[in-house]
Amino acid sequence: MLTSKKIVVCVTGGIAVYKAVALVSKLTQAGANVKVIMTKSAMEFVQPLSFQAMSRNDVFFDTFDEKDSSVIAHINLADWADLVLVAPATANVIGKLAHGIADDMVTTTLLATTAKVWIAPAMNVHMYENAAVKRNIAQLDKDGYSFIEPSEGFLACGYVGKGRLEEPEKIVQLVEDYFSPKELPLKGQKVVVTAGPTRERIDPVRFLTNFSSGKMGYAMASAAASLGAETILISGPVSIEAPSNVKLVSVESAQEMYEAVLEQFDTANIVIKTAAVADYRPKDVHAQKMKKQPGDASIALERTTDILADLGSKKTHQLLIGFAAETNDVVHYAKGKLAKKNADYIIANDVTEAGSGFGTDTNAVTLVGKNNVEKHFPHLSKKELAIQLLQTIIKLETDDKK
Repeated sequence: MLTSKKIVVCVTGGIAVYKAVALVSKLTQAGANVKVIMTKSAMEFVQPLSFQAMSRNDVFFDTFDEKDSSVIAHINLADWADLVLVAPATANVIGKLAHGIADDMVTTTLLATTAKVWIAPAMNVHMYENAAVKRNIAQLDKDGYSFIEPSEGFLACGYVGKGRLEEPEKIVQLVEDYFSPKELPLKGQKVVVTAGPTRERIDPVRFLTNFSSGKMGYAMASAAASLGAETILISGPVSIEAPSNVKLVSVESAQEMYEAVLEQFDTANIVIKTAAVADYRPKDVHAQKMKKQPGDASIALERTTDILADLGSKKTHQLLIGFAAETNDVVHYAKGKLAKKNADYIIANDVTEAGSGFGTDTNAVTLVGKNNVEKHFPHLSKKELAIQLLQTIIKLETDDKK
């Protein structure tokens, strides 16, 4: 979604600078071209090399250090940006900007840019509530600047209150929403996405599961929502936060996931089965912890419901999309699954390929579908890949109806 987007991140001096490193990393992973400007105070907390490594671009901090003699650096950066983020934004830089002061690389660039500027404050709760700071924020709001409100919580100074820099993941999501396609081809559509692994209990302390992180499924849900869909995300146990613009339904076992999908199926327009659902579960679940015994042990397994196949047999108007994690002959097995499960599309990947397996932030897949569709997508961030996959499928469906 952020591929080719040019973002300038202005980093000012506060303890939250460490979060800015993560922010630059996540923006870069999402496909953005990021350039960082630091104040001298910011460099007291983190060295420019950290931002250079995360952005893979030079870091700017001195107005008079012209890295390219053919341009004036702060003017060039100001003109280059599609969006400027000030994160963290201290009370000091907010005050300077509100009064038109330009005495360093950050403030000269901010005053020179015509791009949209987002300010993410981070400071002590009492500083944030100070009348002068509120007055400066009000002035900047009147001048057309946008603010990413700080969150509440434990602050570095020991206080608890409002003043924490918003989490990098949330800021990236806001940026993605800002740059999301203005056309909403899925507006009025209901999309159901399953994601993550399932857990099949053996006893109160043990279970069977797999390595799925849920990242691809969550990316598909986020992409569907950004394209206008009412999105239901049915997720097994994962350690990532659901996008704020989707409805999350948390489940644990394959049976719970099956029941949750069936509950949404009749009113769904599109169902995307990304979850890595267990094929087998223990036949007997012990009420008490199984004690270690001498010698070997075995657990009898029984089949779980094949959710994709069951949905394929029940579908009427729904577009059914499945995922296939393979280790060899990816396209061959994907085409077999397409026919066997009565799906409309299968998105398959080789989980043994570097950068394409469980838990990675990137993926490379092949889309196979009806009418002999076969399209390969090279390594992309999972968020970018999800958008491209949905846009491709929407176009295929539109062309098919012409």
